[in-house]
Amino acid sequence: MPAPLTPAPFDHWPRYQELTELLQGWAAERPQLLTVVSIGRSHEGRDIWMCEVTDQATGAAGDKPAVWVDANIHATEVTGGAAALHLVHTLLAGHESDERIGRALDGRSFYVVPRLNPDGVELALADVPRYVRSGVRPWPLPTELPGLHSSDVDGDGRILSMRIQDETGSWKPHPEHPRLLVPRGADEEAGGPYYRLLPEGHLTDYDGDIIKVPPSLAGLDFNRNFPYDWRPHSDQEGAGAYPTSEPEIRAAVQAVVDRPNITCAVSYHTFGGVLLRPYGARPDDDFPPADLRAYDRMADEAVRLTGYPRASVYHHFQYEPKTWMRGAFDDWIYEHLGVFGWTTEFWSPMRAAGVDVGMRFIDWWKDHPIEDDLKMLAWSDNEMGGRGFIDWYPFQHPQLGPVELGGWDEVNVLSNAPFDRLEAEVAPHSDWAVYLALVSPRLAVRSFTAEPVAGGTHRLRLVVQNTGWLPTNVSKKAIEQKAVRPVEVDLELGDGAQLVSGLAHTELDQLTGRGGAISMLGWDAGHEPSSERVRVEWVVEAPAGTVVRATAQHPRAGVCSAELTLA
Repeated sequence: MPAPLTPAPFDHWPRYQELTELLQGWAAERPQLLTVVSIGRSHEGRDIWMCEVTDQATGAAGDKPAVWVDANIHATEVTGGAAALHLVHTLLAGHESDERIGRALDGRSFYVVPRLNPDGVELALADVPRYVRSGVRPWPLPTELPGLHSSDVDGDGRILSMRIQDETGSWKPHPEHPRLLVPRGADEEAGGPYYRLLPEGHLTDYDGDIIKVPPSLAGLDFNRNFPYDWRPHSDQEGAGAYPTSEPEIRAAVQAVVDRPNITCAVSYHTFGGVLLRPYGARPDDDFPPADLRAYDRMADEAVRLTGYPRASVYHHFQYEPKTWMRGAFDDWIYEHLGVFGWTTEFWSPMRAAGVDVGMRFIDWWKDHPIEDDLKMLAWSDNEMGGRGFIDWYPFQHPQLGPVELGGWDEVNVLSNAPFDRLEAEVAPHSDWAVYLALVSPRLAVRSFTAEPVAGGTHRLRLVVQNTGWLPTNVSKKAIEQKAVRPVEVDLELGDGAQLVSGLAHTELDQLTGRGGAISMLGWDAGHEPSSERVRVEWVVEAPAGTVVRATAQHPRAGVCSAELTLA
């Protein structure tokens, strides 16, 4: 057995240098399984590391069907990065001891990018942090506008909330739980005390009366910068100047396009505890029915393994009614390439606190009963030791004077799994990634035979089959978009041999998988033609002892070959 693998960290968020050393260390410990490459550089010049995981003894990564996983496209969503590291560690550690992982690495590959946005994450994890949506490049503003800017004003490593007593404030203490602020009544003109609630931060050009909250200087949202259904900033905030305008997204798009063996892809985000699928701006009726069924079947396994519900972005995850999400990764990889793409939103503090949000993953934050707030507060007190909701404490603000800091610790507890729950939260998703690899198409030689005809002439028959669940094309969308090549078969003849009939290079139709089987009570359940197999025949003239080799390949279903020695 190999030496134990260096563990992945689940008691802190690794900074960039530690992440780099961890990945390079794993590559040194398991060189036959892991290769770490840079797919590009960030705005500030950091390498964007990708882990290529496969058993190199059974073939190159590019010759096998693959699963793509990326994480941390958004700066503060560091649970996703932890999940990506868990996946890589699970694959490396389980190659010899876990039968499913062994099969997955023997016949498939994984491309894992633990930190697609290294600049933004490094800023979020700084000793004195700053929280941005994605990257750090100033956009669309060249300079910072006057007003209140989110920052860690007391230097404790957190960015919380500020409350200031104000007779026109919209908030007041809950009558029984005064730490909790509740909305002031619409007809409530007197009473109090009343508070103005603000993000912790500093002000520039403050006149003593008016507090402005300007747009963020770093206003990019990398997950609106992908090519499909991209819209300019006026229609989709954060989208960038043009599709793939940001080096991080350009690197990811190029890396995916350069690897046509990718069959499924998952982007790791937070939060909500839900598995999302396309489309962001189109209803489910726009899917080819077979693709929607395949999406649902694969998501069923995710629900079983993780307990996360599944949802459509269009139907269940919009920030505002009739305001669609455009230019996202999962939409792009499905619509342009015909690859099944998902977005995993890790961690639901509401679910942990016993609050049922149903399918209101976004709407709940806008409107919910005060009883839900009390459940969340009790959860923070009783199960989190007060780490979720920070009791208000006085602070002398450099511009505002006396204020109180406190409230919910959004980044460390609400939007990311706490460290004591982190590994358990992400682990089932590594199992699902292995499942996605194992349902991919996979070419195999069923038989390769030679039959003597006459006078040193032989009839060769090769039967190739797709042993996977998905078809070789992966999706109907891939056919529509002409995004996938056919199955190709090449015949190599030894010296002195010549081809009498047949083609040395043959292109064949796509091969089906097992995905159509649902139930014996299903429509046409007993009608199963062998459309996952294909036969190719040749007649060759060759002396006895000649070695012939047939190779079948498909970008998404891998490579297989067989040899014969002619009698």
